[in-house]
Amino acid sequence: MSGKKEQKIIVLTSLSEDDRHLILYGSILALQFKKELCLAFLLNRKNRNNKSNIKIQLNAHLQPLKEKNPSLKTSVLLLEESRVNLPELLADDYEAILLVARAKDYKQYSSAVTRSPIPFLFTNMAASFSGIKKIIMPLDLRKENSDALLWGSWFGRFCNSVITLVAANDKDGDSKRQVHQNVMLSKKLFEKTGVLFKIIKGTRSSLFNSFEATDFAMNEDADLLIILGSSTITPLDWLIGLPERKIIKKAGKMSVLLVNPRRDNYILCD
Repeated sequence: MSGKKEQKIIVLTSLSEDDRHLILYGSILALQFKKELCLAFLLNRKNRNNKSNIKIQLNAHLQPLKEKNPSLKTSVLLLEESRVNLPELLADDYEAILLVARAKDYKQYSSAVTRSPIPFLFTNMAASFSGIKKIIMPLDLRKENSDALLWGSWFGRFCNSVITLVAANDKDGDSKRQVHQNVMLSKKLFEKTGVLFKIIKGTRSSLFNSFEATDFAMNEDADLLIILGSSTITPLDWLIGLPERKIIKKAGKMSVLLVNPRRDNYILCD
């Protein structure tokens, strides 16, 4: 690729009826964040000889969006890449900063999520298009919360979202201090960027903080839940299911932004 590369919000399409919803959702985010909207499709042995028709189908989704929003930059990308390596390729070679996928496809991308340097936004067909105004975030003892908080600040700035942090209620001295440090970090960041926020003290420890925040978000009818993925993953976790899988499945019409704590995350450019 030549010339300056535009940062992209990439929608992972499937050539199904669900694409219409995903692409509209992605276009709203691209407009709000002032990024390029890119529709990506993974080729396989069955469809790799049908590239032209696939491009026509994807461009057909883009045409009405471009007519309605002339400032929206768009592109189509067909790839023959394994899912597990896809996020890193898209981030390194195509300036992807966010991947939008169907919530029901989490299992297909679960291994990719744990290696991804950019977040996945999982949504379903019941998600609202009225805007991402209300965001809930769990805040536990991990230092990687800084990556999730950055995304909270970007949504606050570009989407005028209000952020509610649910702080873990750890009893151990060291854990309690680490949660407090993250609370102070969040205050400093959101006050500096002018993002509206509030912090509530949860009742559960860092281990179960994400589940408490999920319940709170659903009761508050939130538009988006921002969570960190699992920092440590064992074979048993894959067998019984990671917490994030359970949360995404439970979230219903609420979208979930999943930030990978196992990798340094790419930074969004203004």
